[in-house]
Amino acid sequence: MSAPSGPQATAALPTAAARAVPPVPPAPSGVPWRADPYARALRSGHGPLFLRRPDGWLLPLDVERWCARADAADLTVLRHCAGAVLDIGCGPGRMVAALARWGSPVLGIDTSPAAVARTRRHGVDALCRSVFETLPAEGRWGSALLVDGNIGIGGDPAALLARVGELLTPGGLLLAEAMPGDASLADVDERVEVRLDDGTGGHGPAFPWARIGGAALKRRAESAGWTVGAQWSAHGRTFLALRR
Repeated sequence: MSAPSGPQATAALPTAAARAVPPVPPAPSGVPWRADPYARALRSGHGPLFLRRPDGWLLPLDVERWCARADAADLTVLRHCAGAVLDIGCGPGRMVAALARWGSPVLGIDTSPAAVARTRRHGVDALCRSVFETLPAEGRWGSALLVDGNIGIGGDPAALLARVGELLTPGGLLLAEAMPGDASLADVDERVEVRLDDGTGGHGPAFPWARIGGAALKRRAESAGWTVGAQWSAHGRTFLALRR
């Protein structure tokens, strides 16, 4: 990947944001973030950790992969990035760290203080903030990432796609990961309520989430005005490159 150049690279990662990164706040519930299952998993670097639906269905979360360096599948995504990159739901920061090593301007955002703290330990910038809150350099990001299931943020892919469109520069690129699985799951498009569960009885509060397969994401994106520039699979994961 070459160093960013051209007008997209001017999207401020903006050094002002880098100079004034706020401290990591406590969890809003008043319960220390170190007590929640996600925070514990990030501190240890491994699971078990699951998303649990009210009906008992469990989705294992790949904490070990998230806490490792960017892998071969991740690199197929990162090589598409152009300009300043916003990693939405950055988790423990492996994608942000990889881009920073390449010299790309990049910012991670996550609503988990634990994730932001771990990301910053890589020596990179991260904010404890929702994608739906005010963010630095809105409308000037060259690329945005929604990987590791983060297309499900908020339980409404249409609203999330619209919000990312506001954050990107005209012609900007969204790199989104769809739900993995065989062709039978490509059309899955569901909204669910889930909790984070550590498999031993510990769990967090319920929140809305979405699961969407590759074909369903392609349809939603195109109906929202995005152009699908590429779709590919790598190591069992499915990705789409979308432009506005």
